[in-house]
Amino acid sequence: MKEYILILLLLPLLVFSQKNSQEIAVVKKFQKELNAEYLNPKETPLRGDNFKNFKQHPFFPIDIKYRVSATFTRTENAEPFDLPTSSGKSKSYREYGKASFELDGKSYTLALYQSLDLLKQKKYKDYLFLPFRDATNGKETYGGGKYMDLKIPEGDTIILDFNTSYQPYCAYNAYDYNCPIVPDENRLPVEIRAGVMYEDIYHH
Repeated sequence: MKEYILILLLLPLLVFSQKNSQEIAVVKKFQKELNAEYLNPKETPLRGDNFKNFKQHPFFPIDIKYRVSATFTRTENAEPFDLPTSSGKSKSYREYGKASFELDGKSYTLALYQSLDLLKQKKYKDYLFLPFRDATNGKETYGGGKYMDLKIPEGDTIILDFNTSYQPYCAYNAYDYNCPIVPDENRLPVEIRAGVMYEDIYHH
């Protein structure tokens, strides 16, 4: 009887541990694929000595705290707008919805966007773009903010895993790339110590 009760008590912990292991595996896969992309001469945004000297990205330790379930609210009748980029040009986007979540007991909301250019390609029809800034920018991460790639959710919740957030290409190569500037509404007043870190060694 005691063994049966012990099993019942341990079962939720085992399920929770298994779930965490699966989520961590997804992040490790993201990290591996990102490193492979930057090491591939056909895909990398790096050039010259920056490519030659690149070994791997620095990452914050994986922290499941930064994998949050957010309430998703679709933005109705959103008008297209021009989002400024790092080069001074603009790219066409529209707000697709908002994601509201809690982190360390405080509530935040971030806007999610669709690129009108990418929508022309079938493989990006369910792609959402999340640019954001936080209090690590200019220190452990790129000063211009970070990005996250998402897919349109089927229901009214969406998972934001900041462990899979990354720096824009222009952080590594400002000559060949121009990157959307993070809108003011997507500035978080807290540190998001998750995802790819940044070493400011690429602009010289």
